[in-house]
Amino acid sequence: MEEQDRFARYLSLLLHWNRTHHLTSLRSPEEVVRKLFIDSLLFINLFPPRPLKLVDIGAGSGIPGMPLRIVDSGIVLTLIEAKRKRTSFLTALREDLRIDNVEIINARAEDVLIQVPKLFGKFDVAVVRAVALPASLSALALDYLRPGGMFIASGPPADVRQPPISNAEWRILSFTQLGLTRQFAVVIKDS
Repeated sequence: MEEQDRFARYLSLLLHWNRTHHLTSLRSPEEVVRKLFIDSLLFINLFPPRPLKLVDIGAGSGIPGMPLRIVDSGIVLTLIEAKRKRTSFLTALREDLRIDNVEIINARAEDVLIQVPKLFGKFDVAVVRAVALPASLSALALDYLRPGGMFIASGPPADVRQPPISNAEWRILSFTQLGLTRQFAVVIKDS
């Protein structure tokens, strides 16, 4: 299945499930494509070389992890989501799109490392897409990373001030063709 077909199926499935499960507040196909799919792909500009193991913490409806995996087969993806209806959606999505190298874990990110200790220090990149970024999220994400791994979090638009996150470098990326500017917190785990 080609990328464009996968995104079309993703969009269709998300809008269908959204009618009864309220996975996102976005309702129109245009909003989902622009504010979820395209916005997710902005992370890729900050990634180290592939192959890489990526964990999406608080994956929700698969954002940003699934769009990134659709466009980059060099990503081995783990999605962590606490809400059962969302993990049910993610499982259905993975099967419908026939995407391999995607693991889905239904648990709070804080509990996963206790339940599955082999995930401690396993990942090259941890991603989060959030409206607000609590400083504690960085410490949690770093537990998932190998030494030298990257925690990358996108926050609200670049004109909104973010709280200080220990050792974070804030990067503002502009994508003029898309009319988007985003700020990302990037933290590299010490060796």
